[in-house]
Amino acid sequence: MKTALLSILLLTAGSVMLPAQVGQDLKNAGQDTKDAAKTAGKKTKNGTKKAAHATARGAKKGTHKAATETEKGANKVEDKTATK
Repeated sequence: MKTALLSILLLTAGSVMLPAQVGQDLKNAGQDTKDAAKTAGKKTKNGTKKAAHATARGAKKGTHKAATETEKGANKVEDKTATK
């Protein structure tokens, strides 16, 4: 009889504690989701920034190279067309 009463008491106490644990689990899940979203946003921002800078550097380098090659070509043409 005592063991049956003790079993009922433990089961009842466990079921009272269960909703509190579920609530805490939900809070933790919400915090984890929030943290994951913040991290993803920061990583996206950083990646976009790097890509934009790399694109700008590449465009600048290409422009300078094209200008240099154009100048070289113009000098060659000038040398060929110079009167002797």
